[in-house]
Amino acid sequence: MDFSLLNNLNAMVANYYLGQTNQAIAQSVQRLSTGLQINSPSDNPSGYMIATGLQSQIDGMNQAISNVQDANNMMKTASGAVTQITTLIQNIKTSALDAQSNSANAGVDQASITQALASLNNIANNTYYGSNNLLNGSIGTSASVTAPNTVSNVVIGGTFDGGVSQTGAATLTVTSAATAAVVTGSTTYSSVSTVMLTSGTVTINGQSINVSAGQTVQTMLDSINSASSQTGVTASFSGGKVVLNQVNYGSNFGINESETSSLITGGSGASVNGSNAVATVTAMTQINGSVQAATVTFTGGVQSGTSGLLLTDAYGNSVTLTNSGNSTSTSSAKVASVSSNAATFQIGPNSGQTASFSFQNMQASNLGTGVVSGQSLANIDVTTSQGAANAIAIATAALTQATSYNAQIGGFQNDTLTATQNYLSNSVTNITASVSSIMDVNVAQESTNLANLQNLQASGVAALSVANNMGAIYSKLLP
Repeated sequence: MDFSLLNNLNAMVANYYLGQTNQAIAQSVQRLSTGLQINSPSDNPSGYMIATGLQSQIDGMNQAISNVQDANNMMKTASGAVTQITTLIQNIKTSALDAQSNSANAGVDQASITQALASLNNIANNTYYGSNNLLNGSIGTSASVTAPNTVSNVVIGGTFDGGVSQTGAATLTVTSAATAAVVTGSTTYSSVSTVMLTSGTVTINGQSINVSAGQTVQTMLDSINSASSQTGVTASFSGGKVVLNQVNYGSNFGINESETSSLITGGSGASVNGSNAVATVTAMTQINGSVQAATVTFTGGVQSGTSGLLLTDAYGNSVTLTNSGNSTSTSSAKVASVSSNAATFQIGPNSGQTASFSFQNMQASNLGTGVVSGQSLANIDVTTSQGAANAIAIATAALTQATSYNAQIGGFQNDTLTATQNYLSNSVTNITASVSSIMDVNVAQESTNLANLQNLQASGVAALSVANNMGAIYSKLLP
């Protein structure tokens, strides 16, 4: 390159490259200081945009994990309370069983039940998570009967067909009507005034009824009917024969009759059970984020001791048919209005990624309904034999209701909340690794690069010094 006294081009070139080296050193020092290879969008525009988007996703997932943990704590609070309610119901059932077996203890047992009911209602009314009451029905699902001639009671909880119950109408179609056991005797009498010629004992469902010669058929019928509270069987006279009728519907209630002489069935005895009703119920539910109508089969008499008119599904929902509703002519009948105010949890980083759970009303007045007409756990009375029997059936249904609900809580915790937390945590780990590969500096590589740049800087300074001195050297050529 020719030398010019006006412009030291060599010095200008050396200065330019030294400036580039200094900028590279400054960037390298910044990377090592911050630990990031992208400190501003200008460092890597596309990488910055990708990493920022991924970091936003990570932040959303971390918040979702926090939401899931809060939801899990809420469910644990509800589950613990329901567990205690279940214990109280079991105590109530134990007291009812004692009253049934020992009538002398009925008063004490009733007092114990009253105290247990007060404790149960106290738990239901005062189980809070923050400002939310979890067990009084304020953030749950309820159903009100709209066709009392068809059904006497409808219970729709938070889960229907595996989804979250939604507000809307519930319709019913009876596909198989329930029947009650009937035994028509084979011994013929001219009328109820006919005098019995032989003595004997008729045993119906374990209850013995003595019949004496000289009594009329009507007297035998009266004796059988007076024991109906123990046997669940009434007697009538039709077509010259005694007819035994089980007062309860379904396969859990039958007539087991035997006799020592030909008084009703000719001495052969009889053993007959009723059959359970089967129906389909259609209601609104939310499955995988989609609100839709679902049709579920309800079956009567599923639990031991329950009526064939009390129909339940796998999630503890129930419908109690009336006698008039117990007919296959009941089709697509609107029987209830369902109101849902389920708790909704944001369990994902994006809009619409939510999960809902409907907390049930666990007050005593909402437990054990539909077993005995007009009764619930709240108003059982074990001071009479029939009352104790009813109390046992109601407490049994309430116990099933509480345990089924607690199982739903556990299922929501495991299948929804815990599963979601696990996959979110795994996603955060993997996406964080991706952000790290884009944003984080390779310390070893960058340290080596800085050392090379520092060497280049030293060389550049030396070159610039030589270039700056070249003018003085050339000026010596002047005369």
